Amino acid sequence: MAKTVVHDALNGLLRDLQATHGDNLVSVVLYGSAAAGDHVELRSDYNLLITLRRITPRTCAWRRRPRASGNAWDIRLPVYFTAEELSDAADVFPIEFYQMANARVVLFGQDPFELVKLSDANLRHQTEYELRSKLIQLRRMYIPASVSIEKLCDLMSDSLASFAALFRAVLMLHGEDAPVAKPECVRATARRFGLDLEPFERFLHFVPLIICPLLKRKLTTSSALT
Repeated sequence: MAKTVVHDALNGLLRDLQATHGDNLVSVVLYGSAAAGDHVELRSDYNLLITLRRITPRTCAWRRRPRASGNAWDIRLPVYFTAEELSDAADVFPIEFYQMANARVVLFGQDPFELVKLSDANLRHQTEYELRSKLIQLRRMYIPASVSIEKLCDLMSDSLASFAALFRAVLMLHGEDAPVAKPECVRATARRFGLDLEPFERFLHFVPLIICPLLKRKLTTSSALT
């Protein structure tokens, strides 16, 4: 049921984009865990990169509300670039662009990354900045989350995706092939830096136990609304 609903939501969103942007629409790309086959139904987000020939306030205002909004299976608000901006920004967002390039499905138009020259000139700086920022944020979020097991589970689940994405960049900086799947990326990072793998494995096996009750709850809620 979940896959069918998400598929219909993506198709509806794609029709909305084509109707709204017309010839101005260059491409629509699904990227991230959903494109890599590493997502969790009704838990992971569905991320879209939209490339336009030109962007104005009018082009960002859709004529119809996206069919996907408000569902438990979340399709995030898309990321907008012009084709020229994508080419110029490759050295500014190295982590994001490498992630998009390594796990993407073109839903419409031409593949924008065929014309983008990826750069790792600023990869180390961005990686360190993001890692330190995420660590500070994790410490801050742990304080309110520590009052409840459910909140701690949510924090662990959310942290997995954030840190696994940065682990890919760390592996790349050390000349390693970074796996696309989150669990394999975490394991590769632990092996590369001689970290104790046991707590990571316990964490990775614990995440499905977090997801299952949430998945059941959302499916039950969805069924009740239909």
